[in-house]
Amino acid sequence: MAQQHTTTKHKRLLSSQDYKTLSLSAFGGALEFYDFIIFVFFSKVIGILFFPADMPVWLSQLQTFGIFAAGYLARPFGGIVMAHFGDLFGRKRMFTLSILLMAIPTLLIGCLPTYAVVGYLAPILLLILRVCQGLAVGGEIPGAWTFVAEHVPKNKVGLACGTLTSGLTLGIFLGSLVSIMMQSNFNALEMNSWVWRIPFIVGGIFGFIAMYLRRWLKETPIFLEMQKREKEDISKKLPVWNVLSNHLPQTTISILLTWVLSAGIMVIIVTAHVYLQGQFGFSEIDVSISRLLATAGLALGCVFYGYLADKFSIGKIISLGCIFVLIATIIFLASLSFGREMLYITYPIVGFSIGIVGAFPYYMVRAFPAKVRYSGVAFSFNISYAITGALTAFLIPILANFFSKYAAGFYVMGVFVFGALLGWYIIRKEKELAEDI
Repeated sequence: MAQQHTTTKHKRLLSSQDYKTLSLSAFGGALEFYDFIIFVFFSKVIGILFFPADMPVWLSQLQTFGIFAAGYLARPFGGIVMAHFGDLFGRKRMFTLSILLMAIPTLLIGCLPTYAVVGYLAPILLLILRVCQGLAVGGEIPGAWTFVAEHVPKNKVGLACGTLTSGLTLGIFLGSLVSIMMQSNFNALEMNSWVWRIPFIVGGIFGFIAMYLRRWLKETPIFLEMQKREKEDISKKLPVWNVLSNHLPQTTISILLTWVLSAGIMVIIVTAHVYLQGQFGFSEIDVSISRLLATAGLALGCVFYGYLADKFSIGKIISLGCIFVLIATIIFLASLSFGREMLYITYPIVGFSIGIVGAFPYYMVRAFPAKVRYSGVAFSFNISYAITGALTAFLIPILANFFSKYAAGFYVMGVFVFGALLGWYIIRKEKELAEDI
């Protein structure tokens, strides 16, 4: 019976329930990632309001990015705990809980007193709430990939994961859009006084709405089958221990893929304003608009590469996609000396090329069997992102201010060369991918 269901699942087309699952998952993921990432778009204001006024600008920015990085350091714990219960008791419960755990601290950040009111208690409270956000997003992203991959037909897993990743990047798009609206309609005094709170409060409210909508999602058929088939075995061993003891090679590859992913997203999209404004002299509004276009390109790229992952060798797609990123990054860096017109052209192109990261989850969800899939993806993704994402967020201001103005770009190029080599290695391992999805 289970085999018959699996065969049917593999052959059928996307159903209305699949489309609802994808749309609700992507929508909720976008809002949750918006809540997590909006912090960096208002880092300049946060640095001014939550640290002493006589502190050098570069130092307050460094400390602000340090608090931002703390969210990444909290990811592994949140991911491991949520994935543990997701593998034992169901994907849907943790998938819904994660967005609630993100909405609450985001709303509270918008209500925090500043340094002028409570002194050093302000950055401490900000740090605590940032850690809470990290705990939530640590369970959200791996849970979302696992959830949609186990719902759709086997020949649509890449498209589903790419679409979901695109939805997550739309959170960055929303953050960029809100940032542009704030800059265009309010002056610096208004921004520092009360306007900066609006994006956080709105994000928190929409998080609650997304949580309500997710109640219409259904548990994945694969988990329900697994629960019936292996009810006794499933409770004997911690899923994460199973991952480390029986699936270490897949875990290592997933960790390295996440490193490549974090380099592209963090340097090219999230923290680009640090060096584009500081070292290349672009205005804040030009950077915001061009980043909006680049994020739109990233979203399209994720869907495009996810679609290709279903059609061709995932290893070849990753390798060729990483080579494209290398070429696009060189063109992007070379264009930065030619004014904002070129920025508006080359930034979206490199953003689209970074969309190769939308194919990475295809490998991750198929690298682990169903009974430890959530834990395997969560552990690999969050451990890697905690280290590489946090260090990148912390080091970009240092690299931009004290070394070559192209240093951040050189870092991306080096990591994606490694990503291309990793893709060729994956070609040899594709026969080992799980077939239960």
